[in-house]
Amino acid sequence: MGKTALQPVKNSPPWWRSLPDDFYCQSDGTELDSEYPFKVYGTAAMDRMMRTGLSLVISGTLLPQLLKRDGMAREREWMDFYAKLAEQRDVDLVFLPPPKVDITEHKMSTFGYKPKDIPAVELRFESPFTPLNPDLNDSYLSYKRNRTARAQYWTHPTGPRPTLIFVHGVIESWYGFNSLFFSLRWFYDNGYDVVLMTQPFHGDRAERYHPFSGYGLFAGGFSQLNEGMLQAVTDLRVLVNYLYERGAPHVGISGLSLGGYLSSVMAVVEPRLAFCIPNSPLVAPVDTMRSWVPTGGVMDLIGKRTGLTPLELRRGLAIHSPLSYQPKLDPDRVMIIGGAGDRFTPPRFVRLLHAHWPESHLHWFPGNHIVHLGRAEYLKLMRRFMDSHCQDI
Repeated sequence: MGKTALQPVKNSPPWWRSLPDDFYCQSDGTELDSEYPFKVYGTAAMDRMMRTGLSLVISGTLLPQLLKRDGMAREREWMDFYAKLAEQRDVDLVFLPPPKVDITEHKMSTFGYKPKDIPAVELRFESPFTPLNPDLNDSYLSYKRNRTARAQYWTHPTGPRPTLIFVHGVIESWYGFNSLFFSLRWFYDNGYDVVLMTQPFHGDRAERYHPFSGYGLFAGGFSQLNEGMLQAVTDLRVLVNYLYERGAPHVGISGLSLGGYLSSVMAVVEPRLAFCIPNSPLVAPVDTMRSWVPTGGVMDLIGKRTGLTPLELRRGLAIHSPLSYQPKLDPDRVMIIGGAGDRFTPPRFVRLLHAHWPESHLHWFPGNHIVHLGRAEYLKLMRRFMDSHCQDI
């Protein structure tokens, strides 16, 4: 792990203006490149192939909405709405605290994943979120299944423990995969309660006619993506409130990819977190996807049809970026994990987040976005980091 001495300058230009236009295609490099060249460059090549598949899915979902007769014009108008709010750089204006919400516990579905020999229930509650943009109220809230928030909760029979909230990445919302990939049982066996949150439009929150988990995030264009991110943060804050009210002595968060992004945003809005561990966080979605094929071409097409350039898209999506605000959580409680061979969320983006948060910690592993070589090492680092901020385990 390491620390950065960079300090954000007050009244400095926002990141969406100061970040170079060619940032998406700049070279990447970490201290692991020379130490593990085969692992880093080999896994990077794998990532480039896999991200093309995801890029095709996202592009194919976005385009129909944007190519509607009035879709592009409305998107430009709405992006300007979000951009003006982002320009104010007032986190409390954007991320409104959720009201008190009743959360109910339900038995796990017979066909759903349930960890063996661990008391687990599904938490459900009516998401209190309403779109920040009033023009999207009717269309966004028409997704009825998305309005019921869900999370799987692993508890200890002796009572509430320090709790790890885990947030999955885009599309991959199955509890079983995330439990196995991140060895969540190991954290449970070492004294932590665990909550696996389901993001908006994923899993059982997806409409029955949606072709894949997460489809709804992109099916309504960039504006719907904005509102989906804002809703995810609202629902996570509801869970944090619930866990503390239930008696959890500490609550922290981690997540992968888009889940890492949302974990980072939670550090911006939630000072009560004991720790925050973003893993391979997305950080700057527009710039990240400009290097993907064919998503980069789709963004160029949008720019030609509407004049909505990548810079303006960056500005429009900045409303929920952790780079747009100063964190309310002490940066010393943040540990960022990144893959040296990651080409979904390349190292330069991970460094961007690290530089934005003075005194945050950084750890590299010699793998890519999917193949986490050195995972056992960083899981041990995670646990030590978590333990250090949850002293009364």
